Amino acid sequence: MGRSKVAATPVQQQGKALKQAETSVPRNKRKSDQLASPGGGSHEEVEEASPDGSAGNHKADVEVEETSFAQSYFRAREALSETAKNSAKKLSDLDIVDENELRTSLSRVTFKHEKERTTLLNNYKALYSKWHFQLSCGFGLLMYGFGSKRSLLESFASSTLIDGTVIVVNGYLPAINMKSVVFTIADSLWEQKKSVLKSAKAAGERPLVTHSIDELIAFLDDDNDESPFVYIIVHNIDGPGLRDPDTQQVLANLAAANNVRFIASMDHVNTPLLWDKRMASTKFNWCWHNTPTYVPYTVEAMHLPLILVSSGSAKNARSALLVLQSLTPNAQSVFRTLADYQLSHSEELGLSVHKLYTLCRERFLVSSELTLRSHLTEFKDHELVRSRRGPDGQDCLFIPLPSDTITRLLEQIVG
Repeated sequence: MGRSKVAATPVQQQGKALKQAETSVPRNKRKSDQLASPGGGSHEEVEEASPDGSAGNHKADVEVEETSFAQSYFRAREALSETAKNSAKKLSDLDIVDENELRTSLSRVTFKHEKERTTLLNNYKALYSKWHFQLSCGFGLLMYGFGSKRSLLESFASSTLIDGTVIVVNGYLPAINMKSVVFTIADSLWEQKKSVLKSAKAAGERPLVTHSIDELIAFLDDDNDESPFVYIIVHNIDGPGLRDPDTQQVLANLAAANNVRFIASMDHVNTPLLWDKRMASTKFNWCWHNTPTYVPYTVEAMHLPLILVSSGSAKNARSALLVLQSLTPNAQSVFRTLADYQLSHSEELGLSVHKLYTLCRERFLVSSELTLRSHLTEFKDHELVRSRRGPDGQDCLFIPLPSDTITRLLEQIVG
């Protein structure tokens, strides 16, 4: 007779469950011991401290938080990159105003305190005799202070410096040919010597363009006490065309010459860094004068590029026109000869010096190649003309402007 199965009572079922729980604990403990570090059963303690599994949940929360932080970082980087792209796009899409329109608007601006500025300039007139005496004693005058000092120095020259020739150098121009400046000063002194001494022979050998700068300065450094002198006024001695050391050395040698009396203005706070102690104290021999005028830099800023205007060929054409208008008609004709050739031979790299000389000589514009090269030097100093190597190895001259810009430029010269 087989044994019949008897249903387990609730008490028996509870005891069986407890027994199974007791037998399962050692297995979990052994597994936690394998995961724990050799120094102690930290995992066992965690499981005992949080039997409901909260430690595992905390670890999962940490992982989620780290993942969320990494995603936020890369999303922020993407947003920053997108912002930079949008900013660059907006900047390039700005509608820049035309230069002529902006300068016309600036010319209509009314400056305040006109009466006070006029009074200040009139007060400086009481110092003219003192400045003239300092010049006669061998000092150089250096005017500094806020505001354009152009009108002040011109007033001083026209009313007080009447005992000699006055040569004005506009240092605010973007490019200045110092060889031409020194030659002009030397030639003016020679004319003055001839007039005072009543004889061209007594005035000595006339300076020539072919003479070097040192030879021209030596002519200005005459020990004869009866020799006349020349006043040199340099507007903005710290201008962009005069800042290099070689140019400053030439100016210092000019100021130290016996037949030269030197006056200059400065506007940059770091201008004294252009000179060493010997140049400032021995050659220039500066006598510093604080002469703020509060006059706008209208003329000085005319040759500076405006930030809010369109760039390109229009601005270059305007700069070229300003330079060409300041040149002699003969120099303008030489430039026109090169421009006409470039427009009619646009496929060529340029025009050689010898061929340009032949064309200019046929039109009776130059009498020698030396004269032509002096014009070309002036063109290159103002960046009106450049040169590049041609296919035959010769240097070819060309105008670095588009053809339509050159055409408009020639029309404006004629007008």
